[in-house]
Amino acid sequence: MLKFHYMNRDPNRPYFRVASPTFSPLYRQIKDFMIRSLEAGEWGPGDAIPSEGELAARFNVSQGTVRKAIDEMASENLLIRRQGKGTFVASHDDPRSFYRFLRLVPDDGKVWQGESVPLSCAIRAAGAEVAGTLGLAAGAPVIYVERVLRFNGEPVVFDQIYLVPELFPGLTLERLSGGDRSLYSVFENDYGVRMIHAEERLRAVAADLYSAGLLGVASGAPLLLVERTAYTYGNKPVEWRRGLYCTNHHHYRNDLG
Repeated sequence: MLKFHYMNRDPNRPYFRVASPTFSPLYRQIKDFMIRSLEAGEWGPGDAIPSEGELAARFNVSQGTVRKAIDEMASENLLIRRQGKGTFVASHDDPRSFYRFLRLVPDDGKVWQGESVPLSCAIRAAGAEVAGTLGLAAGAPVIYVERVLRFNGEPVVFDQIYLVPELFPGLTLERLSGGDRSLYSVFENDYGVRMIHAEERLRAVAADLYSAGLLGVASGAPLLLVERTAYTYGNKPVEWRRGLYCTNHHHYRNDLG
């Protein structure tokens, strides 16, 4: 792998030079440096990042190399390009980010803003599956949240969410219930935890009495179970959730293009 050595040629301009052969393209290494800057908070959610020219000078590489790194970060929803304005750090406050993780689409094509209705927030002991997924010891404390997601007043999703407690100190039902922010927006703005990517597993299940009552369906009605593990910077798992989706008027859509 190519290694960059820091050279103090100019205290106002960091300089990196290639020191050894690598199998990693140069633009990927620039991307890694930029991700570390995001993780360190140099550029916060919604902030404009320096121009391609400024970044090229900072890393002593061509603008084409920087552009390729930014293109890949934009394709991964880490950055957002805005024509005529520049490139910005992606934020969960952006309404477009809501459907990045939630792939449920109404059958009639009308897009409604989701209403998050938190039901509970408490500390629980992690079971084996939760602990293994979040990298915790079995029995370790986790934050457990239940919430219903409504669209146009209709309950559509019932979520059971498990969070690493060290990252969300003082998280309460009251904090989750305040305002019309999404959960990920609360995590980002109040705790500095940004969800970067997620993995999901889907299968069909039958509604139990509890979930049926929350979603307004009959016990035993078919639901779509979506199990999601969400990761922050450094590929660190911070959330595992079981989402029960009512698909009476919605369907799960994933663009594989």
